[in-house]
Order: sequence, then structure tokens, then C-alpha cells
Amino acid sequence: MSTENNELLQRLDGLVARYEEVGTLITDPAVIADQRRYVKLTKEYKDLGAIVKKRNEYVQTLANIDEAKTMLAEESDEEMRDMAREELAAAQERIPAIEEDIKLLLIPADPEDDKNVIMEIRGGTGGDEAALFAGDLFRMYTKYCETKGWRVAVSSFTEGAAGGYKEIIFSVTGAGRGDAQDKVYGTLKYESGVHRVQRVPATETQGRVHTSAATVAVLPEAEEFDVEINEGAIKWDTFRSSGAGGQNVNKVESGVRARYMWTNPNTGETEEILVECTETRDQPKNKERALARLRTFIYDKEHQKYIDDIASRRKTMVSTGDRSAKIRTYNYPQGRITDHRIGYTIYNLAAFMDGDIQECIDRLTVAENAERLKESAL
Repeated sequence: MSTENNELLQRLDGLVARYEEVGTLITDPAVIADQRRYVKLTKEYKDLGAIVKKRNEYVQTLANIDEAKTMLAEESDEEMRDMAREELAAAQERIPAIEEDIKLLLIPADPEDDKNVIMEIRGGTGGDEAALFAGDLFRMYTKYCETKGWRVAVSSFTEGAAGGYKEIIFSVTGAGRGDAQDKVYGTLKYESGVHRVQRVPATETQGRVHTSAATVAVLPEAEEFDVEINEGAIKWDTFRSSGAGGQNVNKVESGVRARYMWTNPNTGETEEILVECTETRDQPKNKERALARLRTFIYDKEHQKYIDDIASRRKTMVSTGDRSAKIRTYNYPQGRITDHRIGYTIYNLAAFMDGDIQECIDRLTVAENAERLKESAL
């Protein structure tokens, strides 16, 4: 076993001890009673569990190498020696991949990755065409979420004059599997930014290509204990919903609007935050969801310094940083999508707009992991 192997195992052994300690703590009634601490420790236990599992695979693979080498040194039967050579080659080939997986697992994960999200899509420059494009993006994300088994629920929207949305706000909730495929924010965070479209609008009579844009914001949904809100200071209004909805529309004041004066702890400035929810026909449910959105917006603002600190250390700003930055272009005449952060271009626009965006997200994930590895090595 090399010195590098020994050093890595010593580091992993320390984490095994912490894993066992946390496993004991989360069964302590005093810890369970403190929800903030319990949730934090439960997440740590889950993250450490993935490292311990990979560590056990690493230990077993190193043991297989030693066993194969011993067999080659002591065994005289040629058939057994051939078998040992095969096992040795397979194990040695596996080691670099396991070590790479461990290095990624040892980098502190984004604490928000496991959270559900609230997404906002707003039509930008381009008038009616921008609203239509915002509608196309919403459909794209809805289709993608369907493939993941995630639930999409619209909180509020303003339709464009020619269709689509001037603005649409919706939540995305994971399937509750608790696996890597269910990290909603960890997956969708790459979509924050300005999305630009180049195409001939339906209203264009001379066939000229126009450029329009829509902005996408992906916010990690805050838990009740993530932020402190004085609920007594919230000013609530109710109003009648509009749009599709049958006889209930414009007759029952099910829509709710919350106004809250909030002081930014990073700047000391006070501002009014306003959120609306018309998601259901049940006013108490809409009130509950509006409160969840209010928590999320405050949480996002309070964590902006953390986000800026990460962005300042990274050159490509794969998943964080300036939300006004242009991240992707959708060129309809050429059937092309280009992600400007990683220089990724593909020519399957129709499938992409139908929700087939996983490959692009995977490449962004790889690019961010490479940045994180480089950052950890500094």
C-alpha cells in the first residue's frame, strides 16, 4: 500500500468515527427535540454515509490487490496465477476511479442541494415574443420535472398579451426518494440566469429573426427554521383569483397577498417584500404557500453574500453568481442550443425544448465539480 493510500485511509477513518458519533446523536431525545440541530445532523449522517460506503469499497479493492499479489508470489498453478493477474488488473484499474469519487465526496457539498426550489421565469427584452419564450421555458422545465418524478405547482402568473407569460412563479418538489437523483436545487440551480432566444416571431411578416430573452431564477426553498419571520408583522390581503378555474373564479377571495417589511442583515437596509399566491381555491392553503415563498425570498437575500463569495472564487460561475448574466442561447433557425458558461453546443433544439436537458445539466455538473476540486487543492 502506497503512502498516498495510507494518508487517504487515515483521513477516511476519522470520518468513520464521526459517522458513528452522529449516528448515536440522532437517536438522542434531546437532539430530536431540537429540530434545527436534528435536521442538520441527519443531513451530515447521510453525507458521511456516502463517504463511508465508498471508503469500504476502497478498502476492499486495496485488499483485493494485496491478495492477488500474494497469490502471484506464492501460487505455482498457472491457471490460478492467470486468475490472480486478472483480479489484480481489474482492482488496479478501479482504484483511480474510486479515489476520484472520494475526493469529490470529501469536498463540502452545497448545503442547499437537497432542498426543493421555487422558480421564477420572467419575459425580458422582446415584448410579446419574450413572454411566449418564457412560456416555452416553463413547458421545458415542466416536461423535465416529469421525467424526474418531481411535482410542479404554479403559485402565480401573469399571462402575455399574445400568450406565454410575462411572469410565472412555481415550486418544484422532489419525489422524496432521498437519493442523488432527487437533489432538486442541486440539479436546477444551473438554470439561473438570462436565456436568449433567436427566432422568427409569429407576428413577424417579413421572416426576420428577432432576439428576445427571459430570465430564470432558481431559489432553494427555505425550511421554517432557516429564517426568522415575525408573522404578526405580515400584512395580509385577499383578492379574487383570475384566469381558468370555473365558477370559483372571481367569486371567492381565495388569492392571498403578503406584505412584509424586512431588514437585510448584510446591508442594514429595510425593504418591503410582497408575495402572492393563487395556487389553490383554498385560502388557508394559499396563505401557507405564500408564507413558504416569503421565507424562501428572505433566505435567498440573506444568503446572497455566501453566493457572491463562491462566485468570486470561480471563473465560469457555473451555478452561482450574477443572475443577470446570459447563460444560454436557443437558436431556432439553426436548431442549436449553446451554453456560454462551458462552451457547450448541441443541435437538438426540439428535443431540448421538450425537456431533454439532462445532458447539458450533467456537463455543467462536471464543470462545477472540476472547479471545486481545483479550489480544494489550492
